[in-house]
Amino acid sequence: MPLDDVPDWLPAWCLDHLGGEPAEVLFQLQQMSAVFGLRLADGTDVVVKTRADDGRAVSCVAAQARLAQRGFPCARPLTPVVGVGSLAVHAEEFRPGGEVLHGDSPDVAVRYAEVFAQLMAELAEVAVAPPLPNPRWARWDHTDSGLWPAIGFLDDRDQGAVPACVVDTADRARGRILAASLPCVLGHADFEAQNLRWHGRQVWAVHDWDSLAWQPEAALVGAASGAFTNAGPPTLAPIESSEAFLEAYQDIRGRLFTTVEQEVAWAASLWPAAHNARWEALHGDIPVAGKALRAQAAERLRRANAAPRG
Repeated sequence: MPLDDVPDWLPAWCLDHLGGEPAEVLFQLQQMSAVFGLRLADGTDVVVKTRADDGRAVSCVAAQARLAQRGFPCARPLTPVVGVGSLAVHAEEFRPGGEVLHGDSPDVAVRYAEVFAQLMAELAEVAVAPPLPNPRWARWDHTDSGLWPAIGFLDDRDQGAVPACVVDTADRARGRILAASLPCVLGHADFEAQNLRWHGRQVWAVHDWDSLAWQPEAALVGAASGAFTNAGPPTLAPIESSEAFLEAYQDIRGRLFTTVEQEVAWAASLWPAAHNARWEALHGDIPVAGKALRAQAAERLRRANAAPRG
């Protein structure tokens, strides 16, 4: 990407906050946020992240900084969050390398659970303002009217395209989570294979700290147990692998979930998949998550003790 294509404000921002202007663009990613990998004039490689300022970024970056300071494998923020117009912007160290760990077997699930348990233990020592609102795929606690959180560009599409089984699964899963009224904690709500890098059996980097959430521990663990395998089109891990993830997490943390927490974990394993299945249906995509949800929803809902509502 040519330097001429970066936002007009970015060179001066780098000079002000990093001590040098960019000399080279290493990469650019555009999803929910815009991410620029830059080489500064002095040869330092940095990453600058920009996203719409919805009030979450300050807490997310502060938590990331604290974990990096404690030695957790994540990129160290180099600046606090700075407002640029309607954007929230910060810079962090460039932490390249490592491989994606592919697979959805119980053995792979245990490896991911070990990292998630370490991550949650570290975040338990971090005090920041709750990063609300929660990411939309973990926003089962919303107070908007209807089943789904209000997301204009999705709500404007024909909702009749969403299969009834997806709507029913999301409704029952959400009802079970909310009925438990468990206390909330800080956790990573997008714990997917694509957001981690490994050197052999050692995790090298956990990315996407914009996706921190303020939800019950069991729900965060449950969501991760269903989503950890995602490295391409999102799907849902096999039930036996989610079970292995949940068991390993509890073993490592040294505390068994109560019956209610177990049920909430299984319910929460379904919500991100239902969100993704709805997205597929509304966009006419191949129903990868939808197919997995149809195959597994009944058993996961049974384990969640999530009865039909209405």
